[in-house]
Amino acid sequence: MNIVFMGPPGAGKGTQAEYIVEQFGIPHISTGDAFRLAMKQGTELGLVAKGYVDAGKLVPDEVTIGIVRDRLQQDDCKKGFLLDGFPRTISQAEALDEIVAAMGKQIDHVINLSVDRDKLLARLTGRRICRSCGATYHILFNPPKQEGVCDKCGGELYQRSDDTEEKVGTRLDEYITKTAPLLEYYANKGLLRQVNGEQDIAQVSAEISAILRGQRQ
Repeated sequence: MNIVFMGPPGAGKGTQAEYIVEQFGIPHISTGDAFRLAMKQGTELGLVAKGYVDAGKLVPDEVTIGIVRDRLQQDDCKKGFLLDGFPRTISQAEALDEIVAAMGKQIDHVINLSVDRDKLLARLTGRRICRSCGATYHILFNPPKQEGVCDKCGGELYQRSDDTEEKVGTRLDEYITKTAPLLEYYANKGLLRQVNGEQDIAQVSAEISAILRGQRQ
């Protein structure tokens, strides 16, 4: 089973990816993980990517596509994969189609976790992190026992600079604008499965399971 996982920041993709990996025994592949693995292994493309990353530049599409191609050809992907963070553009989606076709495979499902923008803002701006031990809290969903104080070590809790409402809003707007054409691309192929990410975690998992087990299209 070959899956593309989509959804804006804060939609809960990480949590649901863990569930899919556990239930279906396929690897969760994010582009960041694929990059780090290629760099660690010192592959030709990994070294090229490292040069861009070290220089603070965006890695070109052809390098990203090549790294994803190499990752999907590894043994742990024989039974399938869960791609997260790739593709991000129509050109990358077309390249992915070519990659899987060359492997004699196809994309089976594109699962999009949809969450209202205002609810995403509440999720993302409510995060707080301990300066001392790095423990993560949420002022609404997982608050500390004492406001501003870590339960585990008593350290000070703070909000990351990129978790402010202005910056989160900009990230969400950019995501929505860039991915709208991609959602349409997969909808036209009959592969897009919309899941309401505003439900509780167990219900979202149940819907995804129903899709992957062929009980819901």
